[in-house]
Amino acid sequence: MKYSRFEDLPVWQAAVEFAIKVFEFTNKADFCSLGDTKGQLERAVLSISNNIAEGYERGTTAETIYFLYISRGSAGESRSILRLCERLPQLIISNLKFQIL
Repeated sequence: MKYSRFEDLPVWQAAVEFAIKVFEFTNKADFCSLGDTKGQLERAVLSISNNIAEGYERGTTAETIYFLYISRGSAGESRSILRLCERLPQLIISNLKFQIL
């Protein structure tokens, strides 16, 4: 299937939904005591959809694939931070753990 805009890509749409969920999560949980962890997580999750969009807009298959790999790295960074959050006792998320993807 040929897509005419990056907004039509299912992977971009999923990345945006993931970002929305993470932003909702970081607004609920107590990230104040973790320094810049909240900002780092939000930047990483935002990079996922942004890199998909940038790669698509570059116009070549090779660059699209390159940016998809960068996006995948940002997804891994996001998951890593969320997994760390699960294990930090000072982060009061016991009632929010089910929301960590």
